Amino acid sequence: MNYLKNVITKFVFMMQKRPGLMAVLAFCSGVASYVFVERKESFSQLISILLLVTWLWLLIDNWLRDKVEERFGVAVSPNVVRFALQVVQQESLFFALPFFLAVTTWDHGQAAFTALIILCAFVSVVDPLYYKKLARHSVWFSVFHSFSLFVVLSVTLPILLKLTTSQSFEIALVTAVILTIPSLGNLMPNAKWWRFPLLVLLLCALSAGLWQLRSFVPPAALRLTDMSVSYQLDEQARKPIEPIQKLTEYDLHQKGLYSFSAVKAPRGLNEKVFHVWVHNRKEVERIALDISGGRKEGYRAWSHKTNFPANPAGKWVVKVVTESGQLIGQRRFEVTEV
Repeated sequence: MNYLKNVITKFVFMMQKRPGLMAVLAFCSGVASYVFVERKESFSQLISILLLVTWLWLLIDNWLRDKVEERFGVAVSPNVVRFALQVVQQESLFFALPFFLAVTTWDHGQAAFTALIILCAFVSVVDPLYYKKLARHSVWFSVFHSFSLFVVLSVTLPILLKLTTSQSFEIALVTAVILTIPSLGNLMPNAKWWRFPLLVLLLCALSAGLWQLRSFVPPAALRLTDMSVSYQLDEQARKPIEPIQKLTEYDLHQKGLYSFSAVKAPRGLNEKVFHVWVHNRKEVERIALDISGGRKEGYRAWSHKTNFPANPAGKWVVKVVTESGQLIGQRRFEVTEV
């Protein structure tokens, strides 16, 4: 047992000297999972299961350490546990990052959410920031812990269970809070009793706020591969004819406008998707899409708008959204008077 303890201690010491190594490995596994989620489904599922197992291990950490000490007489150093917590958070953030980078709509508020993941991932590998700044503030550290779990669940749940975006989002929010609560004793070892219910309320409030701002959270399992607007559509080929860039009021009233989109969904598209037409930041119509297609080319659909306002000039956006309101992608265009 002393030999095993020495091996673990040496491994932790080695990894602490190379804090970026686990982050690089986690990011690479995330890229591989994103690439192979369709072709090598079992690989992505295996990586997802391993990540969730590490979170389960953290959940039973105290019980597990007591059993190891009781059975083998080996006491696990608090430094090892603290390092393990950091590694799991690193793995979760860097594994999920490629998925969010690939699906983020960068001219939308989603960019802020993905930037937050990048910031958290950066903090997790910079020890002076992680230990001297973040870890010393138990409230912020608990929020960081819960956010890391939410991020990885948002990616792994669709891979493992083929859940819809809405279902994955809801379950990830609730699970992140529930599984953070048993960890509060480790995250806040010397805190007064009344801080625990306050922190639980804070986590619930932040989860409710994130639910209200869910359009700012990229749907990790869905990606817009094509979107265009056109006056005509080839319905047999299910693609637009001569996508246009310049639109005038006269042409809109005479011809109407088709908006075409293709959505990549490696694990299948089992939810309603809508085109939301927005004129000068005001929603004017929401159209449910008739989805068809396959995995390689993406699920293709279109909406045809003919009832434009009397004065349609201005800035328009056609958004592709899920039934829960998460943005898959969007297409901006401007209508001129002449």
